[in-house]
Amino acid sequence: MAVFEYRGVEAQSGNAAKGYRDADNLKALRALLRKDGILLTSATEGDEKKVGVQREIDFFSVFHRVTSGDIAIMTRQLATLVKAGVPLIDSISALVEQVEKEALVKILTAVRETLNEGTSFAKSLEAHPKAFPPLYTNMVAAGEASGTLDAVLSRLADFMEGQAQLKTKIVSALAYPVMMGVVGSAIVTLLMVVIVPKVTAMFDSMDQVLPWYTQLLIFISSVVANAWWAIALLIAGGIYGFRRWRSTPEGLLQWHRFVLRLPLFGRLSLLTAVVRFARTLATLLGSGVPLLPAMGIVKNVLGNAELELVVQDAIGSIREGESIAEPLKRSGRFPPMVTHMITVGERTGQLEEMLDNVSRAYESEVDASVTTLTSLLEPAVIVIMGGAVAFIAMSILMPLVQMNDMVQ
Repeated sequence: MAVFEYRGVEAQSGNAAKGYRDADNLKALRALLRKDGILLTSATEGDEKKVGVQREIDFFSVFHRVTSGDIAIMTRQLATLVKAGVPLIDSISALVEQVEKEALVKILTAVRETLNEGTSFAKSLEAHPKAFPPLYTNMVAAGEASGTLDAVLSRLADFMEGQAQLKTKIVSALAYPVMMGVVGSAIVTLLMVVIVPKVTAMFDSMDQVLPWYTQLLIFISSVVANAWWAIALLIAGGIYGFRRWRSTPEGLLQWHRFVLRLPLFGRLSLLTAVVRFARTLATLLGSGVPLLPAMGIVKNVLGNAELELVVQDAIGSIREGESIAEPLKRSGRFPPMVTHMITVGERTGQLEEMLDNVSRAYESEVDASVTTLTSLLEPAVIVIMGGAVAFIAMSILMPLVQMNDMVQ
């Protein structure tokens, strides 16, 4: 049985009707809707292939896609319902009626249908990997196996909300300097293309040698005004080439190694990855996921190819009977405090608690690093933009001052 998104017309009132309905095929769907007094005009099956009479293209689908924030809210609501003793299928049905985003409604409807067929909750979620990544489905599987699904869902909601807050902090802190840089660059470009050529045109009639900085300004303005298309193509080609290079495994690894070596940005990137490592591993272990599968999942959420290699090597060492901390320590990539606390956690049997402590400690350091970075970026952008405007003003005014002195 498939899930159909349908559109039709109410036979009695003539009003438009739309929604979702389970049916074996299009013919069965048409018969079911006819019983409800709806005449079918078009329908889309669960795989999003159009089977109706007309095809509609949604140019704004990017704004309707399911985000991690949507999944976090849904998970929190589901955890509350399951904890209150509501059966899982009834909880999913309640969410179908409550969720507003159509894409998520469609996914939950399909999950409910597979649950009714006897499939486990984790397997039902695995059919939608874009919405529910392996971390999510593995934790749900562990919760189902241990009978603690409500606790696991609560942990998942906490984890996803924490990750969203961390991302929001970093993006919000960097948004203002980036915006200042973009606006400042646009203003300087406008001056070079529109204002500077008009002002410097009067220098052509001056019978004197212009200062080198004025000549440089005129040259830059001429290049920007006359060859802007070449500059745009060069920038676009550079971006395309960089993205192609970074899309290769070797290019991505070299780029991530370079990022880790950058002052300030490298430290921030490393700390962010450490927070993800510690929090994700603690969440998985606390939900009953075995260590090796948990490490495999953690490797895919670090966001840095160099650190992923370190974790992959650690997985091999753990299989051979080694501790978690030793291969991480040998790599030299993880801070000493992280490996020390993991060692203590392994010895005392409190690894999950120690990882939680690591994530909290380094999240505070991430906040401090973001604050420091922002406090340095803002004046740096102001100085650079101010220097550019001062250079333009000096290059224009100094020849005028010299001309005035010659007249006197």
